[in-house]
Amino acid sequence: MALAETIQIILQASMIFLFASLGEVFDERSGVLNIGLEGMMLVGALTSIIVSETTANPWIGVLAGMAAAGVLALAHGIMAVSLKVSQVVSGTGVWLFGLGITTYFGAKFIGPVQNTIDITIAGFTPLFYIGLLLVPILWFVIFKTSFGLRVRTVGEDPAVAEAAGINVIRTRHICVVTGGLLAGLSGAYLALVYTGVWSEHLTLGRGWIALAIVAFSFWRPFLTLAGSIGFGALWVAALKLQGQIPYLSTNLLKLLPYLLTAIVLVIMSLESFRTKIGPPAALTKPYFPEE
Repeated sequence: MALAETIQIILQASMIFLFASLGEVFDERSGVLNIGLEGMMLVGALTSIIVSETTANPWIGVLAGMAAAGVLALAHGIMAVSLKVSQVVSGTGVWLFGLGITTYFGAKFIGPVQNTIDITIAGFTPLFYIGLLLVPILWFVIFKTSFGLRVRTVGEDPAVAEAAGINVIRTRHICVVTGGLLAGLSGAYLALVYTGVWSEHLTLGRGWIALAIVAFSFWRPFLTLAGSIGFGALWVAALKLQGQIPYLSTNLLKLLPYLLTAIVLVIMSLESFRTKIGPPAALTKPYFPEE
């Protein structure tokens, strides 16, 4: 396989991780963890397929997939932000709900998708360029705007944010829904661009890998892009090198992306590391407004 073709395949694969990871960066910057990414991606993927088949327009399918995942994210926000349910418990519920509902309703859609996005510009779908554009946009919003400052303040110390007149609950809801929309976009891209098929468990753990990329990137958009490309390369290598290297188990190759994900998450959990380069201080912590 030519080097240029390999690079193209890696970049295409990396977009699946990038959309979901960028949304989670925004989410976690506000202090909310969403481990339900996998479920949201599945819902976004199946919804995009159903609407694409119904309307014969895959772009409407993409928007529908984003909206469906956004609604699921809103439910997560209501539970975790408004009702103060554990973010881990709420996110797990979202993941299981997304897995269950797509398994049930997706049974009759298993197989190739009839209306996929096949428009390309220089070999890449327009969604690829949208993904690249989102990186500097999100960086600018987080680090160069007053809204980004509010988001970062809420994620570090919501009590200080409230004292400064920032609506903590509303800010977190905005970030959570935005993260859900991008998770839905990731699922729609996976279904309508990258694979062109629907199957149970279509995401194959990519949502969990996206969570690891967020930590790996230190919650910074440009490093998120680098991490997404790196994991995209691992994913492609696991598929393309099967049977190509003597004495190397196919199962071991498939395990590589997940193994690296586990290693990254373990490193990030170390107290010494969290002290030096840790997540937002209020991440996973519910906020109880001052009386």
